[in-house]
Order: sequence, then C-alpha cells, then structure tokens
Amino acid sequence: MINIRKALAVCSAIVISGLSTAVPIYSTAESVPDEYHDDWLHVNENAEIVDMNGNPVWLTGCNWFGYNVGSQVFDGVWSQNMHDMLRQIADHGFNLLRVPMSTQLLLQWKNGDPDPATPKVNEYSNPELTLEGIQGGTVMYSFDIWNKAVEWCRELGIKIMIDIHCAETASAGHQVSLWYTDKYSTEDWLEALEWVSDYYKDDDTIIAMDIKNEPHGTADTPNLMAKWDNSTDLNNWKYAAEKGAAAVMKGNPNLLVMVEGVEVYPKFEEGADWTSQNIDYSRYPYSYYHHTWWGGNFRGVKDYPLDLGEHQSQLVYSPHDYGPLVYEQEWFKKDFDSDTLMEDVWRDNWFFIIENKTAPLLMGEWGGFIDEEHDPDGSNTKWLTCLRDLMIENRIHHTFWCFNENSGDTGGLVYDNFGKWDEEKYALVKPALWQNESGKFISLDHKIALGEAGNGISLGEYYSGGSTEPSTEPTGTASSTASGVLKGDANCDGSVDIADAVATASYVGNSEKNKLSEQGLINGDVQGNGNGINANDALAIQQYLANIIKEFDS
Repeated sequence: MINIRKALAVCSAIVISGLSTAVPIYSTAESVPDEYHDDWLHVNENAEIVDMNGNPVWLTGCNWFGYNVGSQVFDGVWSQNMHDMLRQIADHGFNLLRVPMSTQLLLQWKNGDPDPATPKVNEYSNPELTLEGIQGGTVMYSFDIWNKAVEWCRELGIKIMIDIHCAETASAGHQVSLWYTDKYSTEDWLEALEWVSDYYKDDDTIIAMDIKNEPHGTADTPNLMAKWDNSTDLNNWKYAAEKGAAAVMKGNPNLLVMVEGVEVYPKFEEGADWTSQNIDYSRYPYSYYHHTWWGGNFRGVKDYPLDLGEHQSQLVYSPHDYGPLVYEQEWFKKDFDSDTLMEDVWRDNWFFIIENKTAPLLMGEWGGFIDEEHDPDGSNTKWLTCLRDLMIENRIHHTFWCFNENSGDTGGLVYDNFGKWDEEKYALVKPALWQNESGKFISLDHKIALGEAGNGISLGEYYSGGSTEPSTEPTGTASSTASGVLKGDANCDGSVDIADAVATASYVGNSEKNKLSEQGLINGDVQGNGNGINANDALAIQQYLANIIKEFDS
C-alpha cells in the first residue's frame, strides 16, 4: 500500500467536500506549475526544506569555482570538456552545484559589457563553446557559456545555487571581508542580486542564492568588521542581509535565500560589545569576542534573527566549517571528537538553529585533504568524518568544497588537470549524498533523473515510492487493455505514479508547452469519454494514487 504521508502529500492541494465532486488541483491554466516552475523549494514549520507538495528534500551538492576568479568560466574548462565534467558531477550523485561569482561579473552580464579577457576555454576540448561549433573555433561570450552550463545542468537533473563570492572579480576576492568595496557599493550588490534573480525567474534550474560568501573581519580593523546587530550601520551584515534577501525576493520570490554568518561576536556575557577591542594583551591571548570560521558565526541569530517578512519561508542559514589543515583552531588542539566539536564550536555557532527549528542549515563549504602527504596524522580526515556524520544524522544540507583540484588549502574531488576523480575522497563524501534505499541518487527535479549513468532517479519517482518501498502500488488496480492502454500512465513508463499526475496537470495547464505522446494522450484520458485529457482526468489520477478511488472509469 502506498505510504499515507506520501499519499497526503500527493493530494495536498485537492479539496473534497463530503462525497461531492472534488475541486481540481489547479483552478486555472495559469496556476499550473510547468516543468520550469515545479521545482521551487520553501521551508515548512518544522524548518525543513520541502518541494511544492510539502515533501522534504535534501540538498547535497558541491562547489565549482572559476567565475569569481577571472576565468570567466569554470576552472578546468581550460583542459577538459565542460559538458562532460557536469555529467560526471551528476553521475557521482551531487544534486546541487554552488557556483561562486562576483558582483562585478553579474553587472558585466547585466550591462552586456565585453569580457575583460577571453574566457579560459580549451576550444579544442569544447567545440560546443565556440561560435562556430567546431574544434579550434572562436570562444563564446562568458554569459553565453554560463547559459550553456545552466542548460546542461537542467538536462542532467542538477540544480544551481549562485554564490556572490566577492564584490570584485579576483582570485583573492574572498579575502575582502565585506560585500562592498571602493569600486562596488552595497547598491551595486543589491542591483546584481535583483537582476540575476529576475533573469532566471522562469527557470527552476537555479533554485537558490547565497547572497554573500563569508562576511568576516575583527575589531582589529573595526570599519572592515562584519557585525550582526539591529543597527543600520554600513558594515552590519544582518541589516545588509535583510536588504539583500529583499532584492532577491523582488526578482524571484521562489528562490531560497542562503545567508551566511560572520566571523566574530562580542562576549556580551562578559561585558563586551561591538566597540570592544579584539585582544586584551594584558591577558593574552584573551579576546573580547567569540571567534570561528569566516561566515560560520551565527550567535547573533539568538539575539537578532533575520526577518524576511512575508518571505521568511525562503530563508536558510548557511555556515562554513573547516578542519585543522586550513587553520588549527583552538578546538583542534586536543584529542577532539564529535562531542568536543559540538560543545566547543558547532552548537553555539550554528547547530542551535536546527535544534530550535529556527530555520534549515546548509553547510555551504566543508572539505579538505585526506591523503597521507597532507594529513599524516589523520586529524583532518577525522574532522571531515565527524562533520559528515553529523550532517547525515541531522539531514543538514551541504555543498562540498570543492570539485576543483586547484583549491590550495583543501584540494578537490578531481586531480590530474581535472581529468581523474579522487576516489578515496569521494568515498568519504558519498554517504552524505541523497540516495534511496537502493543506492540511487535523488535529483531535486520532479521529472529529470540525476545524471546519465542510470544510477539516479527524479524527485517525482522517489516520492511515487517506486524505488523505496517493497510495495508501492495503490490498493486499486489500473486497468490495462489488450491494445496496450494502461489507464493513467500518461508518461508511458509502464506504471501509474505521481509523475503521471504532474504530467497530466501540466498538459492541462499548457498543452502546447507540455506535450504528451499519442499513447500518453490515450492513457491519460482516464474518464474514458473520448474528449481528451482535462482537469477531471488529472484529478482522477491523483485520487487514484491516494486511494480515494479504486479504479478508473472504463
């Protein structure tokens, strides 16, 4: 029998009054979410990220940088084929790609300004990225290359999160502590956020915006310290983040808004405040602030939670966490384990957010070396394993840092000029990727399976129950005829499931855009009156899946 919770999710929008005729799930064609609008996500009252039917999802992805550093494309496309590398990412089970960019680059694209240099594309390995479509051709404009990546991600079932990594495009741009510089203002940043959100508002391949990577800074340079309070100070990240979120929501209210933390927070409990100096040298190394990783300090959320108003259901907090090979923080200077990490750093900085069900968490960056050369004592591997297991246990969303091999303090998932996968590191990450009980990777797209290797499924397939439970058939019986008609099987995959309900509803909403095959039109006409698929057929399929009806009309 189909799981009751899943059945209720399938029928969440159906209204039934007594034994009378049910109201169709979609009352107008305009309200039908087609395949470019049916994968938006939001946050429910339990601080879970859920799909349009209220089903919880798990975002488990990786980072791939290049657009933020001046390459004008993903790094590695200078040697390997971009389409093939995206295919590998999907086939390895990553359902989300976090892509670092800059305010400068987005405004370049918005204004149609030329590339400052030719994108670092190997035109022989990437003929698809040339104007002529041939090996050795003329490399495309960077925005056109990016839109090729969006197109290919969509075909592969990968969703995208754009990350404003820095204001100015530069390999060390992330070192700048704030979201503005003397060249790009807060207003420029807001303009870029609104524009890119609006540009892709009709393509749910891009589902999230990380509005600023790693705000940081300490009281050693007060005017460059990102703080978190209720002031309207220029460097108040909490104030800026609310404005940044509003810009994103103005462009596309369906996007998830990822907000990172800061680096330090005053020890108010000991009398400190934002005007306190960083270090008390008479008590060295005592600090008047709680320190942690850049972007990883959310202590201010307890006192000053973000307020997105009517869009609060789109908010996700996004910390970063690293191991001792990036920097030997105080909590690593002992025989640490999961318990000590929780008490020393994780709980007070960000884990309390999901403990209190304030909002979901997405670990935007975590990663590092695990080979004997870099990690001879295994401490970095131990930290990685502790954090991985915590995220699995608590379903914390995450994007691993990173795909690139050229991240100096972490390494990547690939090596040999982006040509080979580090199988040992991938084996560590793989258990934290969203999979069903059969080990198939689950995409965040209701219709498109993840990857092309046959080891991925779509979100619709997962929640139809076809791959996760011993028995997933409704208690009723879909009628099959000698002529090959399987009533309800609108997508002609040999079964009747939620994918058919979505397909028929989408067809009713826009039959030109959401076409069905000739056999699908016959199968989907479950009312059997020969007048084609309409809202009543779409509703009947959903009622059948929820066991409200036991069989279709003959």
